[in-house]
Amino acid sequence: MKTKIFLNLAVKDLNKAVSFYNGLGFSTNPKFTNDKGACIVIDENIFVMILVEEFYQTFTNKKICDSATTSEVLISISLDSREQVDEMIDKAVKAGGADYIPAKDYGWMYQRTFLDLDGHHWEVFYMDESQIPQDM
Repeated sequence: MKTKIFLNLAVKDLNKAVSFYNGLGFSTNPKFTNDKGACIVIDENIFVMILVEEFYQTFTNKKICDSATTSEVLISISLDSREQVDEMIDKAVKAGGADYIPAKDYGWMYQRTFLDLDGHHWEVFYMDESQIPQDM
């Protein structure tokens, strides 16, 4: 079996969060979805479990951070082109997210950032590894 990654994020409003991620073009796996959480399919082996805060809290003894003022995690996703990066940001903003940090173009890597409805920090990038400078 291939290794799978399940990111778990606390959300305030499950239905709005599902709509947001579906608006980005990601599907929802109904097998792992109920009124407490939903499984968002990013890729064949990458998933985001969006869990209502009360349910999320059952998995940790730590306080859930206020993602509006505290950075909890930086989630990065690579895409196949600069155009796809721009399209993802446009979709995020249209779905209610925020275009958070201006685009960064390093020549060999192009990166943009959005915040989802709950303030989680997503970095979307395209990288041409053949163009990475030798002195990196």
